[in-house]
Amino acid sequence: MDMSAQISGLDRLYPAHLAALTEHADRALIASRCDALVIGAGELKYRYLDDTTEHFIANPQFRAWVPVTDAPGSYLIYVPGQKPTLLFHQPEDYWHKPPSLPTAAWTRALDIKIIRSPDEVPAHIPARAAYLGEEFAHAPRCSFAMINPPSIVDPLHYARAVKTPYEIACMRLASAIGARAHVAAEMAYRAGASEYAIHLAYLAASGLQEAELPYTNIIALNEGGSILHYTTLERVAPLVSRSLLIDAGGQYRGYGSDITRSYASEPGPYLELITQLEQAQQKLCRMVMPGVAYPDIHSAAHRLIAQILLEARIIHGSVEAAVATGLTGVFFPHGIGHLLGLQVHDIGGRQASSQGGTLQPPAGQPYLRLTRRLEVGVVVTIEPGIYFIDLLLKKARADDRGKSICWDVVDALRPFGGARIEDNVVTCLTEPENLTRDAFAAL
Repeated sequence: MDMSAQISGLDRLYPAHLAALTEHADRALIASRCDALVIGAGELKYRYLDDTTEHFIANPQFRAWVPVTDAPGSYLIYVPGQKPTLLFHQPEDYWHKPPSLPTAAWTRALDIKIIRSPDEVPAHIPARAAYLGEEFAHAPRCSFAMINPPSIVDPLHYARAVKTPYEIACMRLASAIGARAHVAAEMAYRAGASEYAIHLAYLAASGLQEAELPYTNIIALNEGGSILHYTTLERVAPLVSRSLLIDAGGQYRGYGSDITRSYASEPGPYLELITQLEQAQQKLCRMVMPGVAYPDIHSAAHRLIAQILLEARIIHGSVEAAVATGLTGVFFPHGIGHLLGLQVHDIGGRQASSQGGTLQPPAGQPYLRLTRRLEVGVVVTIEPGIYFIDLLLKKARADDRGKSICWDVVDALRPFGGARIEDNVVTCLTEPENLTRDAFAAL
């Protein structure tokens, strides 16, 4: 299905998505003894000691209900049994272009009212309403029964892990945008471009502004790939571009994709490492099934990475010893992935239940952002990596783990930084849907 066909199908899916949200909200409101829900999009914030504003990012709680990403000062109001109301803030302004009133088919599911000033908001607030979002300047003038009550926030955040068909359709489009831009970025790398020039090629192919990306692009040449969140974007290309690690996504209607690819300039041990890592990554993607505890996928990743390290003669010993001693953590220091959706690291990954609580990550896995069991409709990232990080290697050299590291092989691979492969995967009843691989295959 081409992108235009996918877009036309979105609005047909939106009413069912809205119905799912109202069902969750109804239960939460009853439990909280509130009669209405008000969700703020957020407001423009001024930079410190300046009269210019920061880039606006709408509250993800608001974006879950309304596919509008650039309408600061707007509100979603829901009263059980009634059509949700969108207070669309469209100020009269000649300094800036006010946001355009949405006219797509999805708008028929909402009652849209234009407001010109925040002063109009209090008159629209229902009695005994709970408010979700950042507190705002004129909050005292609004009569809210509760502000961000856990009795409402916890069940809504927990439920958000399971995506509706509408949300998954949005994420397919975000994946298509990201895949298209990744191809352009690889072409720029092969042509000898700098990190910054690769970034510009990515933006041009995605059709997005920097501020519209789901997160800041990670584009690392050579040793930069050893820094997990490398965002320097050097303007001058190195004399030799040995490797590229690019972690960058797309965004559609507020939903993001999160894609990582690693490339080698020529055949050799580093390319072989990428090939083995990709094979392992695909095995891990196939583990994304209902009922699977996500930490089990993380544990499997460490075993697979231990095998790669042994076969590449980066370490010696056994898989069991490499995992048990934390040796694999020297080369793979982060979690295997996270929830994905309205936020790159979507909310509720460690939440124990709809009533709140926390599922702590297993011992030795402090950076694992998702500790829940997978359900149908949950979208996760799977992103194993192998890196040559000076800080971690130095610590390993100083303890018993250093005896199991083949330092001459490590030194030969240090100039390549590291490798990571990341796909976005939907948990399905039968086999997982790999949004990322499907998007690349469709190009």
